[in-house]
Amino acid sequence: MEMFDRYNALRAEVFAYFGYVEDWRVLPLDDARQYFWKLDGEGPGTVKFADTEEDLKNEDDQYYENEIYTQRHLPKWVYRGADYTMIAVDTRTDGNKFMQVFANANERRTRCRHPKSEKKHSGATSPNCWRSTRPRCT
Repeated sequence: MEMFDRYNALRAEVFAYFGYVEDWRVLPLDDARQYFWKLDGEGPGTVKFADTEEDLKNEDDQYYENEIYTQRHLPKWVYRGADYTMIAVDTRTDGNKFMQVFANANERRTRCRHPKSEKKHSGATSPNCWRSTRPRCT
């Protein structure tokens, strides 16, 4: 069936963009490019996302939050591309787990303080700030 062949080719193209290789479990894709989002850790951790930047900043239960799915067969759980990021997530609802794709232009980073130096930085890329426990944020 030609339609199925096109679907498989497009899926392979998406995975190649992120450098993702499926292993053991097939996770469906979820298009979350329209949301504003922020990452708290790259596994374990969470991804929060909302319809508006204000809802994401406010954090008065007007946002969604998924745990990062730390599937042991994958080498990593957050796949960053030039324009998009794909994250293995667990919704903790009805066993739903999937690869959620966000637009990098909509990422909002948490400003954190390093425990020792109290020096501010822009967050998610610092290996000293993101740990398995929540960092101190300002």
